[in-house]
Amino acid sequence: MTATSETGVYPGAAGGCAVGVHPGAWPAKRRGGGLPAYLRGLEAEERVVTWYEAAGGALVARRWRSRHGEIDLVIRLHGCLVFVEVKRARSHGLAGARLQPRQMRRIMNAALDYLMREAGRLEVAMRFDVALVDANGDCQVLENAFGAEMMV
Repeated sequence: MTATSETGVYPGAAGGCAVGVHPGAWPAKRRGGGLPAYLRGLEAEERVVTWYEAAGGALVARRWRSRHGEIDLVIRLHGCLVFVEVKRARSHGLAGARLQPRQMRRIMNAALDYLMREAGRLEVAMRFDVALVDANGDCQVLENAFGAEMMV
């Protein structure tokens, strides 16, 4: 299957993923890992979105950025905003090991920015999930994976 982008069709999309970008459009900081790695990351995010949609969720934002960092996915699920960090590796264990406390703090600070800019308030039901995607594309979601104990 091919992936479409703003500039046309890119035939290198892995695993039948329906998302993709033209090689010149992907972030400069990711260029060292190559386009295939970037596309695998997009595919992992798409699989996680599908998982949440099957659970009744709706995608609100993808790769939302603030000065504190990036939130991979923001999902609205049963009246709750879910900030999702997606990690992909050969196994779920390896994917989970890639999330460090410093990154969790950045995600939480970015989520506070998101709430102030997009929701206009901080009093919102929310949680932080980590979605682990293995080499086969299987998705395991750790709900409420981290929270207030990480705030500094």
